[in-house]
Formats: sequence, C-alpha cells, structure tokens
Amino acid sequence: MHTASPSERSNGVQNLEIGADRDGQRVDNALAALLKGVPRSLIYRLVRKGQVRVNGKRVKPDTRLNAGDTLRVPPVRTAERGAGAPPEGRARELNERVIFEDKHFLVIDKPSGVASHGGSGVDFGVIELLRAARPQESIELVHRLDRDTSGVLVLARSRAGLTGLQALIREGQTTKQYLALLTGRPGRAKFDVNAPLRKFALQGGERMVRVADDGKPALTFFREVERYADASLMQVTIDTGRTHQIRVHAAHAGHPVAGDPKYGDREANQRLKAKGLNRLFLHAAHFEFELNERAYSFSAPLPDDLRAVLDALPARVGVKRQRGKS
Repeated sequence: MHTASPSERSNGVQNLEIGADRDGQRVDNALAALLKGVPRSLIYRLVRKGQVRVNGKRVKPDTRLNAGDTLRVPPVRTAERGAGAPPEGRARELNERVIFEDKHFLVIDKPSGVASHGGSGVDFGVIELLRAARPQESIELVHRLDRDTSGVLVLARSRAGLTGLQALIREGQTTKQYLALLTGRPGRAKFDVNAPLRKFALQGGERMVRVADDGKPALTFFREVERYADASLMQVTIDTGRTHQIRVHAAHAGHPVAGDPKYGDREANQRLKAKGLNRLFLHAAHFEFELNERAYSFSAPLPDDLRAVLDALPARVGVKRQRGKS
C-alpha cells in the first residue's frame, strides 16, 4: 500500500489501494497510521461527514478494510493537526509502565484517567503517548480500556501480532479478567449476565450503552472474591468485549460498579467517596491467550488507591480468596 508523505497529504485527495499489510484493519486505525499527528477527533469527524470512503462508499470508524480495497483519504491541513506533540514527561511516565514487550506485543499497566486514544476532548491517549516515547516503532492498539479503567492494555508492535490477537478476540479465544467492586450485596457469590447491549447517544452527544433486545450479544461472569457490609469485590470475566459491558451488566444485575458516574448508584458512590474512592473501581487484572503456539499471560496488581478503599470498608464478612486471578 502506498503511504503518502506529509507534503502529499496537504495537496489533495488520495485514493490508496489497500495491501495485505492492512487487510482486516479498522478504518480509523488505518487513518491514524497514515495521518500521523492528526487527532482522533478529526479522523472521526472526517468519517462521519463522508469524506473518507472505501470503494466509493461511506464507512464507519470500525469498518474493516480488505486487501484490494480503495481507501479515499481527504486532504488534512497542517493547521488542523491539533495540539502538537504529546508532553515528553507524560510519554516517559507511561513508557515506564510497560510490563512486557517482545517483537509482537507491548503491554502496559494503564493508569486510570488516561484514555486508550485521543479524541472526544482528549488530546493524547495511550497510543499517542507511546508513539511519542518510541518514535522509531510501529505501535497499534489491539483493544481498548475505558479511560477510568486501569490495568492490562495490550498494544501490537507487528502486523502479525495485531491481526492475530484481534482475530482471537473476535473468536472469543482470549481470557480477560477484571476486578470490580459492586455496590450492595449480590444474593449469590456466582452469577452470570447474558444480555444484549446496544450503543446510543444522548442529545449532547455522550455515548451510552443499554440492555436491548436488538443489541449485540454480551455475556459476563461474576465471581465473588471478598464480601463487605455494603459492597462485594468481584472477579469478572467477559466472554465478549462490548463497550461498557461490565458496567452495564453490573447495573442490570442491580449492583453497579462502585464509582461509576454513568451507570452507578449516586448515593453509594458518595458513601464510597468518603472512603477514598475517587474513580471507577474497575481494574483489568489479567489477560491471556495463545498465538502461534506460544502462550501469553499478563497480570497487573490492584492499584494502591483501590487497595486503600478496600482497607477502609467496614465489616468485611469472610475472605473467599486473594484479590486477583483465582
């Protein structure tokens, strides 16, 4: 696939033929790689307005490209390229959170408060910061975590790693486990939520998700780790990877994730804030898969701020097992 230089990009529309190296890649990720420095918010706006097309047809950001497709890339002026280079300090700090790397993957323990990528009012996310810290490398997001969710986030350093792991995720061949503090006391130590989810937008443009019969299938497994007077620490395993899946399924079960501003219990959140909880209590603790006959397993411990909240909770009623992967 021909990749245009920045000078070419400013002169007019490009019609690029998709090669095997981008077969199966999402349109937004391909544009982010081709239009380096252009914020995701602008990329999404170009797609939404129909300026980006595949084989002459309008597309969505998550449309996947096929080898042989023709991708229309509109001209982007330098003045539109946004906030400039990411701050060196932030890029360096994030790079220090790498917990694993080989020729195919780069894995970090993402802190809460950092988006997976820029856009929607966020200038720089994980992908922009790591690219700034490692300018000679090709790095792509394999999957995403919500901005307020901490823990294991996998990025690809090779095309084979990206397409291989994304295929495993689509096929349900990976294991993703989270730790979540649910408000209230679920009646059972183990329960599953099998409910389809559909995305929608509020009048102001805020993205939300709800259980709906016409939504996409979603299955979440909840297993109790520790029980408290008014909350339960749960190990959560997802069989699918829908937007806000754990948060919406927990709320649907009547026990929202603690500290959740979108789907949570306001009164419970205020009580927990007094115990030191200042963000969503959701942590990606473990991610494992097998690719090309090699087994990968990544874990990130519960952050200190969340441990402190658990230590401040009253009347712990029995310890089922250690916090983390069972």
